[in-house]
Amino acid sequence: MRPLLDLALIEAAQKRVAAAAVPTAFHKHERTSQKFASNIWVKREDLQPVRSFKIRGAFNKISLLDDNQKSKGVVCSSAGNHAQGVAFSCSHHKIHGTIFMPIPTPQQKVAQVAMFGGENITIELVGDTYDDCYEAAKAYVAKSGKTFIHPFDDPEVIAGQATLAKEILAQADFPIDFIIVPIGGGGLISGIINVFKRESPNTKIIGVEPMGAPSMYTSLKEKKRIVLDEIDVFVDGAAVKTIGEYSFDYCTQYMDDILLVDEGQICQTILDMYTQDAIVVEPAGAMSTAALSQLAKQIEGKNVVSLVCGGNNDITRMAEIKERALLFSELKHYFIVRFPQRAGALKEFVQDILGPTDDITYFEYSKKSARSQGPAVVGIQLKSTDDFDPLLYRMKEKGFFGDYLNNKPDLFQFLV
Repeated sequence: MRPLLDLALIEAAQKRVAAAAVPTAFHKHERTSQKFASNIWVKREDLQPVRSFKIRGAFNKISLLDDNQKSKGVVCSSAGNHAQGVAFSCSHHKIHGTIFMPIPTPQQKVAQVAMFGGENITIELVGDTYDDCYEAAKAYVAKSGKTFIHPFDDPEVIAGQATLAKEILAQADFPIDFIIVPIGGGGLISGIINVFKRESPNTKIIGVEPMGAPSMYTSLKEKKRIVLDEIDVFVDGAAVKTIGEYSFDYCTQYMDDILLVDEGQICQTILDMYTQDAIVVEPAGAMSTAALSQLAKQIEGKNVVSLVCGGNNDITRMAEIKERALLFSELKHYFIVRFPQRAGALKEFVQDILGPTDDITYFEYSKKSARSQGPAVVGIQLKSTDDFDPLLYRMKEKGFFGDYLNNKPDLFQFLV
């Protein structure tokens, strides 16, 4: 069993981190409080200078380096938010940092890293996932002798993230029944555990992972740290193939439950928080709020803290976010439609097959002159889930139905 960190390390980290991180807003979230008949409080780490909690751990770790380590420079691997924290810290301490990030990292995060680090950093885009760039960064460290600033599996980074927990308890003038914590590599939940299990032991600590990257969930199930073969990198701030040693040990001993949240539900939460609350969150930042529906019965009448851990969302991703939200809500459907190769077939489909509020949002038609029917991939958006069965019935009755693609992920991803 791994012991908890000495509280003195966390209290010392508070003093160091105060030079970079700001005390972020902690307020009641009225919309979700009413929806779940609870008192939902949000901790707004999206309001940090680098728009995420990651500045806490990175700044604490880099502040503790000796002069020799600082003169050689530092290295990190990150999907974006840790990189910004390291870049900010390098600029503050006037040291050089080499930052490895996955090639698919949203451009907004890459640009922010460059802005915070300026001439003090070099960015290297390597591999498809965080784990790919982590291996590249470690290889570079072995050659260069520079210090690696781990994004989550380091006690000094964890002590920095723990300052968030200290801040929450100082702001809350009520007992906290639940705290919902996003999990990527596990540095944040390790920090929360280290403080809450001592200073608020009755609080239930609930971890949340994206369904497409369940590294902690699977590791706990297997009772050992595992490496996932494949992950969905959409929730870039929480998509890792394996979690840290510290977080695995801490979560095994102290976490009360772990939930998996569908990426589509995360997307719907992003849209709801933007349109209804004027809060811009990235996918990882929406996970805790997205998980509330799974806890509805448990949290009724309780005080719940939901961590909005980051707000680095690239506006160019909004089309994909909307698409995933519609698919999750079962309002967007893709079909192979077989159109008879005769005049008026498309007009008949629009007039007689589509419902009055159905909307074609995608259409790719391929006419084969040697065939009596020509297939097309058609995306249809509905106003209500109740409209699906009547639409499907009309397509089959009139001979237009070819296949349904939403439940065929391999074919769906290839065609759409």
